[in-house]
Amino acid sequence: MVITAKMVSELRERTGAGMMDCKKALTQADGDIEKAIEILREKGLASAAKKAGRIAAEGLIQTYISEDGKNGTVIEVNCETDFVAKNDDFVNLSKNLAKQVALSKTSNIDELLEEKYIDDNSLAVKDAITALIAKLGENIKLRRFEKFHTENGALVDYIHGGGRIGIMVQLEGQNKEGLLEVGKELALQIAAANPLFINKEDVPEEMLSKEREIYRQQALNEGKPEKIVDKMVEGRIQKYYKDVCLIEQLWIRDQDMTIKKYLENKSKELGTEIKVVKFTRFEKGEGIEKKEENFAEEVAKQIKC
Repeated sequence: MVITAKMVSELRERTGAGMMDCKKALTQADGDIEKAIEILREKGLASAAKKAGRIAAEGLIQTYISEDGKNGTVIEVNCETDFVAKNDDFVNLSKNLAKQVALSKTSNIDELLEEKYIDDNSLAVKDAITALIAKLGENIKLRRFEKFHTENGALVDYIHGGGRIGIMVQLEGQNKEGLLEVGKELALQIAAANPLFINKEDVPEEMLSKEREIYRQQALNEGKPEKIVDKMVEGRIQKYYKDVCLIEQLWIRDQDMTIKKYLENKSKELGTEIKVVKFTRFEKGEGIEKKEENFAEEVAKQIKC
């Protein structure tokens, strides 16, 4: 029996399952769509796929650093409700995925989903996720990850709010123990102050141009004379740097000291120049549009069902 694209498309539309899963099911069912639906349901693929359109904005941020301290990652795994986010199976999945990303050579989610699952080599990562979707009855997505690698520096991670925010910082320097201490302070700073960049030089010119235009218009709207507008704009740009650049921010433990000064002091104390190479801050669900529903209406819907 020749499995046509039209048949695959029809089965996918009826079940919501992935195209390859639909093709395999149709092949197994000799082209019988109804039998293929049963096959997908038996495998938990149809029931899982039907949930794939639901908004998954809850979940966990997880971090992992390898035992040798050279490889690390921050990942976000999403689900639909806070209840499932606390489920042991979901927590274990997110921890395993963080470890797998850190130890794997994979560079993107699509590659990772095809890899053998670190906790069960008989399954691909995508199948492990699908199986848990079927078990827990909620959509689950590996949304994003950021990888870290260092040969001679230090990686430091920090989880805040039970998985709501996750931080990883990469530092370079000669004093490993000292770097770890500094890294912990910087991780707390990043969690609290949410910088976007390390240094002024890292801010894209396009972003600066946009900010300058906004500040210029603000100044003109305030009725400021044209001749002093440029000075006002540059003054506000300097303040912008202090908001978005880690090095320029005031240290949360001592508002009289910038992070730049803190690092200078620690470098002298430890006898090595401390350099912030990279950092990542993930906050659960940021950028995902959450679906707002009236609770009473939701209960009424379920009663009607």
